[in-house]
Order: sequence, then structure tokens, then C-alpha cells
Amino acid sequence: MVHLRTVLAVCLIFIASSAQAVSLLRDPDIEYSLRRLAKPVLQAAGLPANLPILVVDDGRLNAFVVDRNAIYLNSGLILRTSTPAELQFVIAHEAAHIANGHITRRRLNADYSNRLAQLGLALGVAAAASSGNSEAGAGIAMGVASSAQRSLYGHTRAEESSADQTAIRWMSIGGLDTGGAISLMQVFRGQEHLKASRMDPYARSHPLSRDRLRRLEALAKSYGGKGADRPSDSYWYERAKGKLSAFLREPRWTEARAKQSPTKDIERMRLAVVKHRRSDWQGALALMEQVLAERPGDPFYHELKGQILLEARQFKSAEAAYRRASELAPRDALILASLGHAMVVQGGEARLRAALPVLERARALDYRSGRVMRDLGSAYAQLGQPGMAALSVAERHALSGRMKDAHIQAERATGLLSRGSPAWQRAQDVLNASKEDG
Repeated sequence: MVHLRTVLAVCLIFIASSAQAVSLLRDPDIEYSLRRLAKPVLQAAGLPANLPILVVDDGRLNAFVVDRNAIYLNSGLILRTSTPAELQFVIAHEAAHIANGHITRRRLNADYSNRLAQLGLALGVAAAASSGNSEAGAGIAMGVASSAQRSLYGHTRAEESSADQTAIRWMSIGGLDTGGAISLMQVFRGQEHLKASRMDPYARSHPLSRDRLRRLEALAKSYGGKGADRPSDSYWYERAKGKLSAFLREPRWTEARAKQSPTKDIERMRLAVVKHRRSDWQGALALMEQVLAERPGDPFYHELKGQILLEARQFKSAEAAYRRASELAPRDALILASLGHAMVVQGGEARLRAALPVLERARALDYRSGRVMRDLGSAYAQLGQPGMAALSVAERHALSGRMKDAHIQAERATGLLSRGSPAWQRAQDVLNASKEDG
């Protein structure tokens, strides 16, 4: 059976208070779809259009921000929404917490955050914490003091009111349906009467009272109320939700509902994922050929075809599919990372040398992928460049919060790299961060 982590690149956040690993599902198609949905909100907010909207592998209803660098949406929340406007309100609300300065006031352990920012690898919030799990994979360590989780993710009622008003205003400026805010909040109605242990995390971290709901209804009405979702928003919303559910829910669930998809390409994509998960590579590829016949210039469908081929161990064909995807989306770090991975697993000096600039570009565009660090380390080691290999391993350990291991590898790298070179300086950054951690 295909595991989700082999399909969607996984990143981990370690919460010190519970020693749990929270997986981020990294998929270029889903992230692009979410950015398309977020674009009008982010434009109205004056925030970067490429602000990452990342998916947390958690079935509970929640969304949060921990710094200015990303918005996090639980997979359960995405799947629970019914319209693009509902999801856009969540994004707008979390963006408002960034723009209104709520995160700055609540940031924890800023000193360590600054050290990680200097390292240029982590998200830049809270204190890094090691999980103690050597198999954790591509992690971004974010430690949270034992009683701080709600303080980090939570907001006061005043902040919620401020974020609500800002979010509704941005949705109106962006021409979005402000009624989505009300239909979404109806999902959480009555949560305040439950014990904390039974509440959805969103209700715990985003206090919802009847007064707040009435204010939100008045705001939505004053800014236009119920309207129609734009066709392009509906398409990308259904595509993101359809792909996510195809990977996370039982295949039979997807098969029973695939025909409800708004377009044939989304329907066939969902069914291709089902066949992929059942290891029916030929069936999955046949469906993807139909999808690509309809949308030949879609990089993300080429990427999915590459993933299916990679899982089928058709490495050369997978490389070709990923290369086409990278030609169509040359700045997508996740696609570049997959292309580089397909090249590294095949091996051979010429292919490994060609993989290095691909992987280095992926690393430069998105520092969150530990798989890129792993593949870089492997490629450099096989090409007889032990200094660069050690640096890649050191940075991967640093991403995972294993600072002692990172220190050992960084020391090795500094002894092998040219003093003063950019790579040597990167090793020094890891050393400095690991010393301060110790």
C-alpha cells in the first residue's frame, strides 16, 4: 500500500509540551490551489502573494499561525468546509492575526527564534526541541514551553474581534463571499458549552461566543453578505479538497463520490490516486494520461504522474515526468525536489552532477524539506565531496532539532570546506546555533 508520506513530502513540527510530531503534508498541487484561493485576501492585506499556506496532517478542526512566514490549516478543517468562501475566511482570519501584530505580541522564546532565523533554516518561532526520534524525517523543530501551546496558538476575544473585522473587510475588497464566514462559524456553534477536552482545537484557540457570532453576522451583512463563489475559486477549492481527501480517506469513499467532482480532470485525478494507493500503477497512469490530454500544460498533473511512476520504480520515466513539470513550474521547490530525488535514486556520476543544481535550487526556494538535504548529502557523498555531504547532513539534523548531531557534522564540514566560502559560512551558522542550543 502506498503510504501518504511517500506521496506528499512530510515536514514535522515538534511540540515540546507533548513530545508529539505534527506532520505537514507538502504537495505542490494542493499548496498552489490554496495560494490561488488566498491571493485576493493576501493582496488586500498587503501580504506577500507567495505566503505559504501549509496543510497539517490532523483530522481535527483547526488553523493557526506561529509567525509571519506561513498560515497552517489542519487537513480536517479543509475537508470540513463546504465552499471556497469558508476556507478563504479562515485564511483571511489567520492573515489578520499576522497583519494586526497579534503574533508579535505572543511570540515565545524570541532569543532562540533569532538564532534559528540566523541559521536560515527554521520557521523562526519558539525554542527548538529535539524529538529524540532518529527516524523523524524532515523536521522543523519548534519547541513550546510546557504550558504554552494555547498561548502560542490562542487569541483573546479582542484579538478575535479585530481579526474578524479585518478578514471580512479583506474578503469584501477581494470580491469574495463574506457569507462564508457565517456558514463556517455555524460549524463551531455551541462549542463554548463543551468541556475543553471535547472542544475542537479551533474553538479552544479562537474563542467563539454568541456575541462574537452576532458581530460577525452584522459585519458580513454590512460588507455584502451572501454572494456567489467565483468559478476559478470553486475549481481550485474542489481540486485541493478532492486530492487531499483522495489521499486521506478510504479509497471506497472516494470512489463513491468521485463523480460529484465539478470537472472530469478532478474526477479522474481522484480515481488515479485511488488506483495509486492500491498499487494499480497501470490503471493510475491510464487515468493520468486522460487528465493530461485535457490539461497538457498543467505542471501539477505531470508531477502526480511522476509520483506514480516513482512509486512503480519506473525511475527514468518518473524523471521525465518531473522534468516536464519543472519546465512548466520552474520555481516550484517541491517539484524541483522530486525531480532531483528521481535523479539521485538512479545514480551515475553524470546524473548525480546534473541533480546537484536542481536540488540546490529547491533548497534555496524552500528550506523546509529535509528530503532535499538527504538527497544532497547522498549526491555529494557519491561524487566524492565529503565537505558538502557533511554540511547537508548537518543542516538536515538542524532542521530536525538534533543539534548535537548537527554540531558534529558541521565541525566535520568546516574542516573540509574552503575557509570563508559560502558553504563554510553555512557550516559556521550551524555550529553557532548548536553551541547556543547547548
